[in-house]
Formats: sequence, structure tokens, C-alpha cells
Amino acid sequence: MERSMNRLNILLTRLWRADGPLTTVGLLMLAAFAASLVGLWIDPRTITGVPAWLKPAKFAISTAIYALTLAWVFTYLSDWTRTRRLVGWTTAVVFVLEVAIIDVQAWRGTTSHFNVGTPLDLALWGAMGLAIVLQTLMSIAALIALWRQPFVDRTMGWAFRLGLSITILGAASGGLMTRPTDAQLAEARATGRLAVAGAHTVGAPDGGPGLPGTGWSREHGDLRVPHFLGLHALQGLPLVALALRRRRWPETMLVRLIFAAGASYALLFTILLWQALRGQPLMDPDAAMIAAFLTWALTATAVWIAALRHERLRAHALAY
Repeated sequence: MERSMNRLNILLTRLWRADGPLTTVGLLMLAAFAASLVGLWIDPRTITGVPAWLKPAKFAISTAIYALTLAWVFTYLSDWTRTRRLVGWTTAVVFVLEVAIIDVQAWRGTTSHFNVGTPLDLALWGAMGLAIVLQTLMSIAALIALWRQPFVDRTMGWAFRLGLSITILGAASGGLMTRPTDAQLAEARATGRLAVAGAHTVGAPDGGPGLPGTGWSREHGDLRVPHFLGLHALQGLPLVALALRRRRWPETMLVRLIFAAGASYALLFTILLWQALRGQPLMDPDAAMIAAFLTWALTATAVWIAALRHERLRAHALAY
């Protein structure tokens, strides 16, 4: 126990030295997550058919993971002091603002996303939208630094570059949710008032039966599925790199496998985005989607095997 606490203290110290604001916000969001769990327990209200504090809980833990991961990335960017300061402070402020708005709207008993029904709701939703655009631009600035930064550990360097590239695509996919649906536009024309502009669900209004813990639609397409997968590529690919390094394979093999993992991740994100836009739920794919998932699995396996075989042949040739 004492050894684990010492390791945690060393890790937090390293993250703090890399970026204090991001580390602070990461820990603050863990506290917000705990508070949201309490809200789920004591507050019986629902918003669009799900517990009122489910969205605050999901955003708090997701934000905590991203903030701490970005601080970890910054430990590898020691030469980019100004970029780290700009990106770190901006991202920290945006995350606090976003989660605060989501919590306030949950406390008010209404939605935070796509809510334009009152001047206050419109202002809060507009502030969130502008903040996320700004944060995405900061992610691009960090990505530029990663592509220009030479890495001694080439495997981790490519995991960070590919991971953040896919994460930015995942963030951009959120823009597809902000388009008013045909039903919303029809209601606005009939009533002269637009109360909701945008939706997570494709093919039906938000609020139908959802998967436990996530709320993703069980009956229709849901853009949150690819959005979630894309956003967390920055954690997924570096974790793959850490796992691969334990095998003590040659660096050239590890780099090939990271490229294979990155291509596989991007392809899966694309397939899930296509599935959502077709209006199909994640757990009920049709024949075309099943074929797409099987093609992805077979392709990923083939690329992985090819990378391993290429490196073994190369090692064998060098041995002779």
C-alpha cells in the first residue's frame, strides 16, 4: 500500500511539473465525478429519460482522464514551454466551464446540450460550443508540437501522434450532433419557436431506451458511440504502446505495430460513425454492418500478423 502511494505521489509530482493547471483540473474533475455519483444516489429526477446526474458524472470522469493524459503527454514536450502553457491553461479553463454548465443545467432539471429554448439556455449552450471549438484548436496546437518533437522512445511518440490525431477527429464528429433534425425544423416552422437544435440520436428524438451506464440508444443510431471512441484514442494507443513495450521486441517492430493499431482504431471509428449515421443502434447491426465489423476484425488481424512476420523475416535476414 505504501509503495503504491509513493508511486502515485511520484506520478502526480511529474504531472504537476509538466502542467499544474491540467493536473489540478484532472483532480478537481475526479471530485466532481464523486459528487455526481452522490447526485445519482440521492436525486431521483430524470432528464430526457435518464438520471439527471448521469451526464455530469460521464463528463467529469472523461474530462479528468483527458486532462491527466494531456499532462502526461506534456512530460514528453519539455522544449515546448509556451505551447504547454497556452494549451494547458486554455484546456483547463474550458473543461471547468463545460462541466460547470453541465452541472448547473442538471441542477436546474434541464438539458445542457442542444438546449436553445430560453435566452439563458441558448447563452449557456453557445458558450459551451465556442469553448469546445477553442479547446479543439488547442489540441491541434499540441498535435503540431508532437509531430515536430523528436522522441527517443519512437513507439510512444507515434502512439501520441496517432492517438491525438484520431482524438481530434473524434471531437470534430461532435459537430454532426449540433445540426437541427428535420423534426426539430418542422416543429420550429409550425410553432415559430426552436427549443432544441441538435441530437445525439439519429432517426428518433433523444430520450429513448438506452444502454446501461452510457445512455446510448438501443433502438436507433447514436453519434455518441463513435464520438466516445474517437475522443479516447489519446488514451487507447499509448496504453497499447505500454503493453507492447513489455514484450521487449525490437523498436522497429513496435513502431509497425503501433501504426497497425492506429489504422485499426481509425477504421473502427469510421465504421461506428457510418453505423450511427445510418440510424442503427450499436447492439443491433444489420447484415451490412456485420460484414463491415468482420472486415475490420480480419483486416486488423491480417495487418498485425503481417507486421510481426515482416519484422521476424528482417531479424532472420540480419542474423545471416
